Amino acid sequence: MRQVKVRLMEPGLRPRRTRLAIPGWAGNPEPRVDGSQEYAWHCLPFSEAAKGGIELFYPYDAELRVSTREGKLVFEGETGEPGPQRPPFRSFGDAYYTYQILIDLKVEEGWAIKTETHPRFYTDRTGTVPVAVPALIRHWWPMMYFMVFKSPDEGRTHVFRKDEPFMQVTIVPAEADFELVPMSEEEAAERELQSRRIYASRETLAADSQWTSATHTVFDGTYRRILGAAKISR
Repeated sequence: MRQVKVRLMEPGLRPRRTRLAIPGWAGNPEPRVDGSQEYAWHCLPFSEAAKGGIELFYPYDAELRVSTREGKLVFEGETGEPGPQRPPFRSFGDAYYTYQILIDLKVEEGWAIKTETHPRFYTDRTGTVPVAVPALIRHWWPMMYFMVFKSPDEGRTHVFRKDEPFMQVTIVPAEADFELVPMSEEEAAERELQSRRIYASRETLAADSQWTSATHTVFDGTYRRILGAAKISR
């Protein structure tokens, strides 16, 4: 198992493996049965992607609001006494702003950390979740000095609240060492056969796992069951 070593200047950031908040941003704990409201956690590919990183939490007691008004960024909220890293939020041109985050996440050689928007952005309906700009930082860089965020649109506001996750970090290979090539005829035939077998078996695989949500969307557990079988066979 690979290790990610952590050095904190601000303990309140509380880095941890990303968890689905249920109840919370991932939805409510409704079962997969007819009439239930569908939520993000019901989708296994989304859940696996969301849990694949490290989430960071806003450490300050007072709420911070970042708005764009007449083309200018406005920061509202208290973030502690002035100092070398205060204020921690600063304009970065008109289209971005930065958070002087000061956190060290050390990965093994050959790997890197990739900063990302927290997955709760994709379930939010208020438009207030901060939008972290992707960045790839290699293992030899000793500190994340600041994090860049996309400015909210005119009239919109990003909100940072105590103990709410505001960004995510994933661990990725430092070099994108791959190329896109056409499948061979043999590989393509194998993949097509797999696809047809899944389609033909779907009624059996989903026989007792199909349900229709409150919005009349049909779900089933085909993917979930195949994933479970694949894990057992490894």
